[in-house]
Amino acid sequence: MVEGKILKVSGPLVVAEGMRNANMFDVVRVGEKNLIGEIIVMRGDRASIQVYEETAGIGRGDRVVSTGAPLSVELGPGLLTNIYDGIQRPLEAMREKFGANLKRGIDEPALDREKKWHFVPALKFGDTVSAGDIYGTVQENDVILHKIMVPPNVKGSIVELREGDFRVTDRIGKIKYPDGSIEEITLMQKWPVRVARPYREKLPPVDPMVTGQRVIDALFPIAKGGTACVPGPFGSGKTVVQHQLAKWSDVDLVVYIGCGERGNEMTDVLREFPELTDPKSGKSLMQRTVLIANTSDMPVAAREASVYTGITIAEYFRDMGYSVAVIADSTSRWAEALREMSGRLEEMPGEEGYPAYLTSRLAQFYERAGKVVCLGSDGREGALSAIGAVSPQGGDISEPVTQATLRIVKVFWGLDASLAYRRHFPAINWLNSYSLYRDRLAGWFSEHVAKEWMDYTARCLKVLQAEADLQEIVKLVGMDALSAEDRLSLDVAQSIREDFLQQNAFVDIDCYTPLEKQCGMLDLIFFYEERAKDAIAAGADIEDIYSLPVRERMGRAKSAPNDTYRKEFDAIKADIRDQLEQLKRAAQKD
Repeated sequence: MVEGKILKVSGPLVVAEGMRNANMFDVVRVGEKNLIGEIIVMRGDRASIQVYEETAGIGRGDRVVSTGAPLSVELGPGLLTNIYDGIQRPLEAMREKFGANLKRGIDEPALDREKKWHFVPALKFGDTVSAGDIYGTVQENDVILHKIMVPPNVKGSIVELREGDFRVTDRIGKIKYPDGSIEEITLMQKWPVRVARPYREKLPPVDPMVTGQRVIDALFPIAKGGTACVPGPFGSGKTVVQHQLAKWSDVDLVVYIGCGERGNEMTDVLREFPELTDPKSGKSLMQRTVLIANTSDMPVAAREASVYTGITIAEYFRDMGYSVAVIADSTSRWAEALREMSGRLEEMPGEEGYPAYLTSRLAQFYERAGKVVCLGSDGREGALSAIGAVSPQGGDISEPVTQATLRIVKVFWGLDASLAYRRHFPAINWLNSYSLYRDRLAGWFSEHVAKEWMDYTARCLKVLQAEADLQEIVKLVGMDALSAEDRLSLDVAQSIREDFLQQNAFVDIDCYTPLEKQCGMLDLIFFYEERAKDAIAAGADIEDIYSLPVRERMGRAKSAPNDTYRKEFDAIKADIRDQLEQLKRAAQKD
């Protein structure tokens, strides 16, 4: 145990002397209240410590004690449905024990030490095991089977393994190491948050993470194991987009990190998720969710830890062979915490005061995503997708955090304030956004959705780009100067924008759209475009085409039930064919 004394206190930063034998990133206890901190800089015998709690009342001469261990998380049954703060203290358990207003220095174990779990062994006496092998399973809830794994860097043979009801700290068996030593096995393991959990092999991401959000799935898809960012100004709908991804993405688990955002947004998550039904299981969405809450009124230093805490928990479930999504809201607030700590450390500032290592820290987070072959003899595969919101000041995406993020991630969903003001949600700008996974996922879409999918989505982007060019002409010379074909292009683009891309997160039938229905909606729009072009070529007037009764039905096609939409779409197609044929015959008579 290393003990030192405080020399200086500067907000969340404490400098202590007499710490020569301590290590970087050791967890320390500061002052009489034993506040939790972490060593982030060592200079001689002086340690600079970021404290994860309010430092008021701490002064020069107070003691600092190193625990000798890095900041780690507890991994085992009981993680799901829980809400933690940035350093994995269970907020609900602390509220019940200490009241709603948490005092400083409180330390509560992350996993419930009293609850018992039924463990079913998968191995027997004498079996040889290595890192990643599965000792057995615990049915954590109705949705997730929790696999108890051999920790990384462990190899040996089973001496004992018992079935029964155990606490996370109880002995469930024993393992014998090659050197002859024997160690007890429990349901829980610990892992340092700043160290990525190892895996056997990283795989190319070839399966899409289906979200049910049409603008994302059709135009800017993300792969399972991929990375994405959602930058946008205040009020453009970042949080709602992330909530939708958490609710509807076809992943097995979601780790939602509220990193420095407003507390009422986290409150919405806490109120909504237990009431939402998981479309995969029919159970509460909270049964496959872990929440990390470090809101804007909580200690600033813990924002950095919250991101690493969240992604370490996600890696643990990935190692079981699950597909996991980490949603961080927002990395800008995390970067602001880095900037504040860097300033207090008197480091040389980079652009806009952010530290020079901003990009590398962001990369350390996003590069922990990926689709992998997990450790273990069964060759199971897991995927971890990382999605981060970015909140640039004034919506200026040229600022350092957004630009550093864009150099790392492969999907950019750029939110546009002007779309949000027009009540177009999700307010993802189709002209600025991009996905570098489109070509990689083409084979999956062609095989599992429709052969026409990639053609339809590419055609969508082409029509929307043509609309932007035509609108520039309209601003100069007016709509009447356009040809009938160009005016039809504007009409089709409007249909894509309003009938397909625009989506209401608060309407049950519209908040989630299966891929097959999305393809059917695009097929409907382009069927109308092709028949309308034929009518124009036959002499039909574009104004008559605009006023066709079927246009209203096309606009309402999105409200067709997800399980019976085909019949409705076929009926609309028949109306399009009949009404445009009437226009063609009338034009030919004239």
